[in-house]
This record gives sequence, structure tokens and C-alpha cells, in this order.
Amino acid sequence: MNEPHLQTRPKPSEAALAGLSSKLAEHLGDRVVASAAVREQHGHTLTWVKNQPPDLVVYPRTTAEVSEIVKLCAARDVPIIPFGTGTSLEGHVNAPCGGVSVDVSLMKNILAVHEEDLDCVVEAGVTRKELNEHLRDKGLFFPIDPGADASIGGMAATRASGTNAVRYGTMKDAVLGLTVVTADGEVVKTASRAKKSSAGYDLTRLFVGSEGTLGIITEITVKLHGIPEAISAGICPFPSVKAACDAVIMTIQTGIPIARIELLDEVQVRAVNLHSKLTLPESPLLLLEFHGSTAGVQEQAERFGEIAAEFAGGPFDWATKPEDRSKLWQARHDAYWAARGLRPGAQSVATDVCVPISRLAECVDETKRDIEACGLIAPIVGHVGDGNFHVQPLVNMDDPAEVEACEAFVDRLVRRALAMEGTCTGEHGVGQKKMKYLEIEHGRAALDLMRTLKRAIDPHNIMNPGKIVAL
Repeated sequence: MNEPHLQTRPKPSEAALAGLSSKLAEHLGDRVVASAAVREQHGHTLTWVKNQPPDLVVYPRTTAEVSEIVKLCAARDVPIIPFGTGTSLEGHVNAPCGGVSVDVSLMKNILAVHEEDLDCVVEAGVTRKELNEHLRDKGLFFPIDPGADASIGGMAATRASGTNAVRYGTMKDAVLGLTVVTADGEVVKTASRAKKSSAGYDLTRLFVGSEGTLGIITEITVKLHGIPEAISAGICPFPSVKAACDAVIMTIQTGIPIARIELLDEVQVRAVNLHSKLTLPESPLLLLEFHGSTAGVQEQAERFGEIAAEFAGGPFDWATKPEDRSKLWQARHDAYWAARGLRPGAQSVATDVCVPISRLAECVDETKRDIEACGLIAPIVGHVGDGNFHVQPLVNMDDPAEVEACEAFVDRLVRRALAMEGTCTGEHGVGQKKMKYLEIEHGRAALDLMRTLKRAIDPHNIMNPGKIVAL
């Protein structure tokens, strides 16, 4: 679904692109690609926004090369779209105004690991799994886990979250500092490695979540954590989604230091069983994980079991072996693809909202009733420990009435969350599809301030135009 108001600037001319391609090739050689297949891959979007490919794709290896790419594009007024692994869900990597996709997948260096300070510095193309594989022998890990093996740069750019957020926070909590190439090609360091600072504006937080609209993140300094002494995971079925959410609310409010607490409704459980060859009980289900000492994990589990029983939940089954635990969480991470298997050929419309934890049960319960009333197949899954949940309607795009019904449902979902003092997106980001809700959520004055920042940092609107705010 292409929205005309997102076309915020003219596309570059053929002459400008031809001259740019030649100049880029002088610096990058065969790492400048113009084939239709590669360009379409870089306009790839895991949502129903129409694929809008860039005109060129480039593969830098260093921050200096990114800087040179940006300078060459800026001189010809050609848009730039940063690209990590392409796993974003709201049209972030589309090129509605044409331009150059800057794919950082070759920037794979782990530049430094400071074990004594519990931090490390990585290039933007390093993925979270690659980083954790590197850290394992040091007894450390990077906890932000959005499911997909996303790049650290992309995770910073979208302010990613994931299954561990209830205990370890999101990317805004995990990032200490960034190296960013701004719209004029300048290289900016946003912070030192100090754990805190009162020196000037917080530029790090400005760029975390900016979705490539203010600059290209090329290096990231992130916080690390020690691998817990004990990790235990389990599943607990409930008679209803509301009962499961009420159990989550009480668990959080009583202060149990749970690491992960994920909700799957009965539709999503059925999809997971079919896709991952599991035999989970096909009712609303919580997947849980506890980190800590052996004794602490046992105590946390027992306390949760008591809470679950108050809401008719159970039995509470443990995956005690590491391989069983990994299989369980891999199934959770594959939930997106599992859901698509419920209706082959249908388009997935994955969306998310987040509400204060006290409103979670109400919001999810109303959403379930809404899904049933409009006759959609729309599994629910979520990082409910922080009030964030995802809905994934499966839509026949050749049926205009069904498309209209789905768009109306998503609109009601977002407005429901906003009415409960929540947000239109807890972790997917704004991209193209959530732009229309920003003024409702933040107000005109705040949105105008965002536009002022965008114009000040990117006066010619070359950095990922058509995303977050339209100028």
C-alpha cells in the first residue's frame, strides 16, 4: 500500500545517477550494484507497503567509505537509505524517493571488547548472534534480542527491543555511544565510553531510534552483561488471554526479576506447533525465562507458579536442558514465519503497540474481541513483561474488502493503545506506515520540533526521506 504523501521530494535524474554511479565506482569498484534483483531486495519490506527499490546499492567497508558515499550523494542531492539486514517491519528500508541504499553488511569488525568495563565497540554490520558468539568464551553476552538476527547498527537505528527487554531494557538502554556519518559526510562521535555523562546534549539518544533519517550509524559502543550462573525456561498455559495478562501484571508488580515473559495466544501456539513440530498446549500460553543463581532461579519460578495458579494457569512445565530451552525460544523467534503458514499466499501485516503494564490485559482482551468481530486470522504474540504485544493479520491482498477491514482493524488497535496512554509502536518503529499516528501520540508541537531537528541536521532531506516525519 503506497501512500502518496510519503513522496516528499523528487527522485534524482538519470544524469545525476549516472555521474554518481561513476564516481562511486572509483572508490568502491564492484561494490556498487545496479541490478534489478539486488535493488528490489534492498527495497524489501516485511509489510504490505509496496516495494520501492533504490536506484543503486553500495557496500562500504569502513566509516571513511560511508563518509565519502554521503559526500558524493549530497553533492548531487541524491537520497541515502541505510540498510542493515532488512528485517524491519514498517517500510524503513524502502526508497520512495529513489536514491542509494548503503548496505553495511560488510562492516563486520568487532573493534574492541573491554571485559573489565562490560562494554564493546562494534561496526554496524555485526549481527547480535555474531557478537554473542564472539563474547561467549569471555563469559559475557549482549542481551537485546529482537528475534531476527538483526545488525547492531539497525537495532540502534530502530531502537530495537525484544524478549529480554523486561530485565535488560532496550537499545536506548544498551547503547553508550555511536559513530555517525551525518548528511554532509561529517563523522560524529556522540559520546565516550563513560557509563554516564552530563556533558552537553545527549546526541546518542537523538540518533538511537532515528531510523536513518538523521545520519548513518557506523560504529556502536554497547553495554554487556555476564552470562548468568543459572538459566531456566518454562511454559504455562492459561484459560484465556486475559488470565495470562493478569498473571503477567501481578508478576511484574510483585517485583519478580524475570528475564523473559512472552505471550502467545492460542492461534499463535497452533502456528508454532505446526511450524516448529512442537506439542505445546493450544491455549493462551506464557513462555518464561529466569536468570540468576541456581537458588534464585528456583525461588523466582516457585513465586511465579503461585501467581499463575491464582489465575487458573498451569501446569508450569520446565525446559531444563539447554537444547530444549533453545528449541523453545527458537520457536518463539520463528513466530512470524510460523503465523504466515496458517494462510499460505496471504500477506502478513505485522504491527505492534505498547501500553502501560496496568492496561495490558484490557488492551489485549479488547483486541482479541476485535479480531473475532471482524473475522480476521490475526495471531497475537508479545513481550508482555513491558506491555508490548504484536498482532499479525494475514490478508488476501486481492480482496479489497479484506484489505480495508485489516487497515481499519490496525487503525483501531493503534488508537486503542494511544487511548490507554500507550504508543503506536513499542519496537517496530515508525518507518512509513506509522507516520500518521505521531501527531496523535505526541501532539503538533512535539512533531514540529522533530521536523525542526530533521531540517537542522539534514537540511536537504537526503537521509532516508519519507520516514518518521514528512517535510
